[in-house]
Amino acid sequence: MTSFQKPADDRAGGTGATGGPPGAAPASAPGDAAGRPGTDAGPPPGDVPQGDSHAVTQAAMAEAFGGIRGMVETTVPGLVFVLVYTIGSDIKPSAIAALGVSLLLGLTRLITGGTFKHAFSGVFGVAIGVAFANMTGNAKDFYLPGLLYGLGLALAYILSTLAGMPLIGVILGPLFRENLSWRTRNPGRKKAYAKASWAWGLIFLAKSAILFPLYFWADPKEFGWVIVALKIPPLLLAVTLTYIFLKQAPPPIDVIAEAEAEEKAQAEREKRGQPAAERD
Repeated sequence: MTSFQKPADDRAGGTGATGGPPGAAPASAPGDAAGRPGTDAGPPPGDVPQGDSHAVTQAAMAEAFGGIRGMVETTVPGLVFVLVYTIGSDIKPSAIAALGVSLLLGLTRLITGGTFKHAFSGVFGVAIGVAFANMTGNAKDFYLPGLLYGLGLALAYILSTLAGMPLIGVILGPLFRENLSWRTRNPGRKKAYAKASWAWGLIFLAKSAILFPLYFWADPKEFGWVIVALKIPPLLLAVTLTYIFLKQAPPPIDVIAEAEAEEKAQAEREKRGQPAAERD
């Protein structure tokens, strides 16, 4: 299994959440960051065994970014479009072929147990590209929505990090069951999310810097092949860096488990506080 393929149960965070390396001290364990010995009291509420950390991180990454399969599925429709256009120089059959392949991939993912989000997010993007290309009569406009989305995403990653709310943390926090607890309770994890968001922002910005000039100056066929060639490598690099940063970070604090434990404790307190006759 690669570093961002989903485990067989296809769930992210379902067993609790730990994103750090095996043996890393929980962020909420008192004194661990200073190197003092731990206690025998066990991990604080919300933590899970460190042996699960890699599997949970892989599951969350796959849930957020679609895994290797998701990368392939986002590449194939564009490849089909430029291939058909290179052969026939006609936008309409190229668009129909790309949309048909995208629908087939989406249905296949649904049939094999994938999520609706991953199944049809690609179909939606291809449909917009098809609409753009047919309206303008310019084959390069099939890729324009994706270009604009990539630039907007790059800016979102960078600006959110500068604002102290790294977008990667916002995306992955719920999948790790930590929500936004990393902002105030887990500074090491916040730093990892900031590094990852910078990586995504700068990689997508560099990709935009290459593609936008080509959009204006390159031949449609050449432009399409460059788009296809640059589809997976930047995404693969960004996901890999994110995985590395999170693997080195402290584990997340499972605030959902904490809330459940608090609710259970509160129920027990209320039960103990009832008069004996009322309990009977």
